[in-house]
Amino acid sequence: MTYDKLYSHPQPVDPFEFNERVVAVFDDMITRSVPLYRESLLRQAQLACRFYQPGSRIYDLGCSHGNFGLELLNQMDGQPFHLEAIDSSAPMLEQYRQRLQDGCGTECIHLVEGSIEDYPLEKASVIVINLTLQFLSPEVRTTLLSKVYDALLPGGILLLSEKVFHADADLDALQQDFYYRFKKENGYSQLEISQKREALENVLIPETCEQHVARLCAVGFEKIDIWLKWFNFMSLLCLKN
Repeated sequence: MTYDKLYSHPQPVDPFEFNERVVAVFDDMITRSVPLYRESLLRQAQLACRFYQPGSRIYDLGCSHGNFGLELLNQMDGQPFHLEAIDSSAPMLEQYRQRLQDGCGTECIHLVEGSIEDYPLEKASVIVINLTLQFLSPEVRTTLLSKVYDALLPGGILLLSEKVFHADADLDALQQDFYYRFKKENGYSQLEISQKREALENVLIPETCEQHVARLCAVGFEKIDIWLKWFNFMSLLCLKN
């Protein structure tokens, strides 16, 4: 795993994007930047196994370089499945493709370069959106989730993880303080934290837990659970009746 030093020295800070430089250090970056990341992936893969309906599709929208797909492959333990992994970053998908070549799974995992907002969804029993909705403009999020709901079969599940903020200013400041403490504990300097924050400004646009739940209810989900919460990060499961 290549160590993330992208923001370790003073530099002009461009808007964050999933380019070759980010892809090269992505595993280290996300593990040191997202609390309980590996735990969340493991449990999502196990939930996907539980709710997968043979003959249906699994979609990973914003799949990056394949951490969910590879964990799902491990948890499925030889059971056939059909996963369509979609991402707009060609460097991410190229690394995903290389990781599949190093092992197996190409018969189960199909990589697609494109916009998740435009990709057609159908006959799905599991849809995963991990730390991806936050990079879309707020006005398209409802449209995408409505499409997700329509694509899910009865008994299907949406697994959604997002960075969030708190509507109460004092609690939001507390969450931010503990998040930056988490990053410092994982070796990031104050310079790295501040420059990464600047890079993500107006690129990653978080919402509150309440906004997410309200939107999910509005598109049709009736059974929603925040099953994992760590200050300003959350993971939800949403069941379609």
